[in-house]
Amino acid sequence: MIWIPGGSFTMGGIGDNVPPDELPLHDVTVSGFYIDKTEVTNEQFEQFAKATNYVTIAERPLSKKTTPDLLPEFEGKTVSLCLRKFKPNEEPSGPYDWWEPRIGANWRHPEGEGSDLTGRDKHPVVHVCYEDAQAFCRWAGKRLPTEAEWEYAARGGLIAQAYMWGSEFRPGANGWQRLAGKIPE
Repeated sequence: MIWIPGGSFTMGGIGDNVPPDELPLHDVTVSGFYIDKTEVTNEQFEQFAKATNYVTIAERPLSKKTTPDLLPEFEGKTVSLCLRKFKPNEEPSGPYDWWEPRIGANWRHPEGEGSDLTGRDKHPVVHVCYEDAQAFCRWAGKRLPTEAEWEYAARGGLIAQAYMWGSEFRPGANGWQRLAGKIPE
């Protein structure tokens, strides 16, 4: 873990394409805090899962009893959202276009049925929700950072910049677009 000294910053999205949930901009002060230097890895999460027999939300079969509007094809199956690959010249029309439900997707099977963690021990764990992250933190004797703490740390001292590297968009720097097939490797 690393120590992040406290300070003040303007929290929220900056730039021309800010999602509504990142507004309004507002000033925030955070006290100093510790945060992990990197994301939790598959290897770390596996140690937790083995030690506690924890089953993530994505590994639990869905049921219409607990999810009333569940589509019939997902009844009794495990499902999580995966970043969708776009066809050439296909443009997303909204935030829901970026994701697709995939049967069998969970932290052990990142792309769904048939995928596994081979060669991904040091990759960040995926398909974990808030409840799963809280359980991991309790086991590890840690806590999740607040939204303000995370944003403050992620900015790395930059003030009023639209991106973590500065104010200008750099094609190829947006990992979400690359993963979705919108920007070539």
